[in-house]
Amino acid sequence: MSTGAASRRLRIGIDVGGTNTDGAIIDPFQTSAPDRGVVAWHKEPTTTNPSVGIDNAIASMLSSAAISPEDIASVTIGTTHFVNAVIERDAARLSRVAVLRLCGPFSKHTLPCVDWPADMRDLILGHHALLKGGLEVDGHLISDINESEIKEQCAIIQQKGIKSVVVIGIFSPIDTVERQEERAAEIIKAQIPDIDVVCSKEVANLGFLERENAAILNASILPFARKTIRSFHQPIRRLGMKCPIFISQNDGTVLSGDLAARLPIRTFSSGPTNSMRGAAFLVQGELNEAMMVVDIGGTTTDVGLLLETGFPRQQAAYNDLSGVRMNFSCPDIKSIGLGGGSIVRTDGGVSVGPDSVGYKLTQEAVVFGGNVLTSTDCAVLANPSLKIGDSALVQGALSDDQLAKVTVVIQHKLEKIIDTMKTSPQDIPVILVGGGAVIAPDELKGASKVLKPKWSQVANAIGAAIARISAVVDTVKSTTSKSTAELLEEVCQEAIEKTVVAGGLRSSVSIVEKETLPLQFEQPETLTSQERILCPSHRTSQTNPWIWITTRRKQKDKDSQRDTHTEDDFDILAYRPQVKNRIWNVSERDVEWIATGAYILGTGGGGNPYGLMIRLRTLLRNGTAVRVVNPEDLPDDAQVGCGGGAGSPTVAIEKLAGDELLEAQHELYKICEKSATHMISVEIGGANGLTGLLLGSSAQMDVPTVDGDWMGRAYPTKWQTTPVVFKERETIWSPIALSDGNGNVIVMPKASSDAAVERILRAALSEMGSQVGGADAPVTGVETKRWVVKHTLSQAWRIGRAVARARKENRVDNVAETIIDECGGPGAGKVLWKGKIVGVERTLRNGHVYGECLIEGADVRDDDNGTVGDHSSAQFKGIVKIPFKNENIAAIRVHPDRKEERQEDVLAIVPDLVCLIDAQSGEAVGTPEYRYGLLVVVLGIAASDRWTSSERGIEIGGPKGFGFDHLKFEPLGKYTEPKSVIDEFNDSP
Repeated sequence: MSTGAASRRLRIGIDVGGTNTDGAIIDPFQTSAPDRGVVAWHKEPTTTNPSVGIDNAIASMLSSAAISPEDIASVTIGTTHFVNAVIERDAARLSRVAVLRLCGPFSKHTLPCVDWPADMRDLILGHHALLKGGLEVDGHLISDINESEIKEQCAIIQQKGIKSVVVIGIFSPIDTVERQEERAAEIIKAQIPDIDVVCSKEVANLGFLERENAAILNASILPFARKTIRSFHQPIRRLGMKCPIFISQNDGTVLSGDLAARLPIRTFSSGPTNSMRGAAFLVQGELNEAMMVVDIGGTTTDVGLLLETGFPRQQAAYNDLSGVRMNFSCPDIKSIGLGGGSIVRTDGGVSVGPDSVGYKLTQEAVVFGGNVLTSTDCAVLANPSLKIGDSALVQGALSDDQLAKVTVVIQHKLEKIIDTMKTSPQDIPVILVGGGAVIAPDELKGASKVLKPKWSQVANAIGAAIARISAVVDTVKSTTSKSTAELLEEVCQEAIEKTVVAGGLRSSVSIVEKETLPLQFEQPETLTSQERILCPSHRTSQTNPWIWITTRRKQKDKDSQRDTHTEDDFDILAYRPQVKNRIWNVSERDVEWIATGAYILGTGGGGNPYGLMIRLRTLLRNGTAVRVVNPEDLPDDAQVGCGGGAGSPTVAIEKLAGDELLEAQHELYKICEKSATHMISVEIGGANGLTGLLLGSSAQMDVPTVDGDWMGRAYPTKWQTTPVVFKERETIWSPIALSDGNGNVIVMPKASSDAAVERILRAALSEMGSQVGGADAPVTGVETKRWVVKHTLSQAWRIGRAVARARKENRVDNVAETIIDECGGPGAGKVLWKGKIVGVERTLRNGHVYGECLIEGADVRDDDNGTVGDHSSAQFKGIVKIPFKNENIAAIRVHPDRKEERQEDVLAIVPDLVCLIDAQSGEAVGTPEYRYGLLVVVLGIAASDRWTSSERGIEIGGPKGFGFDHLKFEPLGKYTEPKSVIDEFNDSP
């Protein structure tokens, strides 16, 4: 081959697994040929020092194919080393981490690692401190950082011998002026020069807890990552190659070595991604549908769904790694302990794995002369024609009956994990890849076909070789002189140019993610815009070897999902909540289900309940009592207090609560004659659905919480509540108190009307960080019984249970219908739309987020009868828009030739509930989590008759209440009162 610079065209892909190191050399200009452009491949046992295996693999391929090192354009390496260290809780590879929060008085009730598995927390979290700092959403300071305070913490960190620090500030991802995280990092490095400091804004985006979790894991793995990546470079340089070295990251694109050493968390899922991308490459032209990829290695089997696009299905907006919740995108992969090296035992029954001989397969397996019976030995015994080791050595190792049982065990393990990953009962094509694929049968239950493509044993290395280039632009732009659309187009072009400069082909660049976040500053309104541009695999042959591609991982919003449940060993249907003497003593399980249901009932608003759920769960674990009573059991003279958060849902995911809720209650009761005997949530929707439980807990006001609320959903204003609908008093919501948790309190003893209360407090709210805790004066028990929307905690509990059951039984495709069943059945709700979000606009005004979400109709199923995100659905064609003001207002068909909506275009409208759920998890998607590309199902649920039985209720809670005077409310169904948990499960006669 020619060795001129122009001839650099071949790409090497290496995948360093726990058992094998695989390599492949690809000619990107021959990928459509029958051999797929595969020039050479090699499989080598992984060595203790990974550089030895890499060296051997590359040297062998160059030699066998007579390739000159100068013909190599790039080397891309994928590895599971870093994620394995986390999964295995390996103290030798994980460093202890100190966490410094720049948060002022906030987040004190949700401390670092509070939701981690205890063993992981004990291993990694070495120290934490809550310090001055943080920003409000509008750019104001919560407080400035305090240098002496940080220096004090540095002394403690040094004393503890900790070598890694995470610095995380409230709203740091939008902090382009104060640079609090960066300034704090400089102080730390000046005090402790040899320390690793990770600024959270470099790791993930908005979502405080999830960004913190990701930053902690990243910091813990840093020393090991640096050492490992240095070892990756050694063989490439020794073999005389002068090409760039890349590390593959979670989404199938590449990172430079230096960036991967700084942000190793972006590579955690690169191994499975490479296998899945390699599988798609090998079967291109054979399948044009979604498929399940089963990657069988030496120790584990990884299973994931590959979409028609050739990229893996991503986890729901929030994802879980070894029990740690994070918010950046990564493939949805499930793993089991089954591989080519799995140990087979026949004494006392037949078992296969989960323990494995791993990389020692060629020394310890019987077929290689060892004395440990493995699944590979059994595969050779069943099919002696396999060219693996010496088949004569394994003859007689098992009887025919034992061999048949081993085969059945392996088959059942694979079928079970495939079934777990499916979202519908339909069969789906299965692609078997990996060196251990020889142990799999040719037919599997649940598979429409089973394919083992040529070179499948090195699919992971091929996936690394074809990894793509990507670029991200994160910027803040003013919208005073240009529209949002114009600014987005400018940023898109900037990202495209960045991709081309990095070596991508302009003709193959495509935009895969774009997101805008409105910010309300003192000065002209500004827009934070995050764009993610992905360039497909064809790079120019003149890729500059010294241009390192720097990408920034964006959050994958939707927490909607949230896969925080561990339902595998829990019998959902057998569970009974603890109800005695008509008092429901709430458990951790109850709180989790209520949180899931409350977010769905929130119609996009109310704030994400995850943080409050974790806080309540912690209180319950510490012995706090949380009691719920039926509103029908209230004494007439009871004093039912109320409280909740007010403000923008966007703020709630970043500024975790301090003491503002309880402080507002204390300030209110300084001017109220009677104290509360019970608490009730102002709205069941979102985080506010749990505030009644928190305030009523024995850790706070120690009173029972009423099973109901004042909305039956979530609404953006105080006057959109059922007590105002009944209008039995001139003003319901005064006196009232607000606290921002940062030393500022407002008490309003009286007001002329509830609308005046809202206007005045909203004006104050915008100056209080767009989020406050509020306290409302109590009403009597007899009033509560007339005004309350009954049993909404029970309704949220039932919805949450239904979602958990659908996930456990792999019926996520039908979870929307299951939710409707819990809300009264088809007569009380319906699926309005299914599709992909193709546009989102947001504006922040007076503590409210106004905007519009566009959803293009699509089949959102992940099965072989429908490709995810395609446009083949006959039922959902066209575009629906969801206007919102904190909460969703309506679902309306869009006609490009019409400027104003018409009544016939309305699928559902307030007061009926318009709820978005993640099509892949069944969890709610809140308005802060709407983003381009997210697959969603839109549900319509009939509103409570507290709203629909009177003209006043419809006027306040209906279209006119949101300025849609040209549309009228037409009910989508008949409301069914939720069934009380207390009535159903009460143990006493």
